Amino acid sequence: MIERKLSNAQIAWRAAQDIEHGAYVNLGIGFPEMIAKFQPEGRDVIYHTENGVLGFGGAPKEGEEDWDLINAGKKAITLEPGASFFHHADSFCMVRGGHLDLAVLGAYQVAQNGDLANWSVGTRGVPAVGGAMDLVHGAKRVAVVTDHVTKDGKPKLVEACTFPLTGVGCVTRIYSSLAVIDIIDDRFVLREKLPGMSIDDLQAVTGAPLHIEGDPLDLLVPALD
Repeated sequence: MIERKLSNAQIAWRAAQDIEHGAYVNLGIGFPEMIAKFQPEGRDVIYHTENGVLGFGGAPKEGEEDWDLINAGKKAITLEPGASFFHHADSFCMVRGGHLDLAVLGAYQVAQNGDLANWSVGTRGVPAVGGAMDLVHGAKRVAVVTDHVTKDGKPKLVEACTFPLTGVGCVTRIYSSLAVIDIIDDRFVLREKLPGMSIDDLQAVTGAPLHIEGDPLDLLVPALD
């Protein structure tokens, strides 16, 4: 039984700390969008959205929304100085042309070889994979933010995905509710874990072997709502 885990906000905070100054980044619809809220002070990140905006900022205050300004998840956004608008097709040219440094997405499953399944569990889901399939193979790096296990306690980090794939061999880093894990040479390599959680306990809720290179660091995050 997992006695403690990070909240979605804490996972998003941890992922935000690794985004480089000046990076061009696409955040997936839903949970990954939260990452922008925790952008470290003094670090400039240029956010891209598939519907055709580059350089948008945080969410406006309630009641101050301009609903002509939305991201791909149909959420209201603000604009940073120098922001630009462009056609949907041009936006995907940016994605497919390798102009994004990073895409951060959610996941149903991630395999030890970097395969990602995040759009359908086979029996239900959204009608199509959407822009995620382009993002995972167009961005220079792909990271995932996710709970470590499903609601019924099954591992989301697995030997091989059983759900329909979004991309093959595309994920390089996972920020989960229990650990930070890199994917290197078709292996899960543990980098950080919750303080007080043993490697054996973490392995018990991970569906593929965890490899250790040196001593994993403590996964330390602030208390967040």
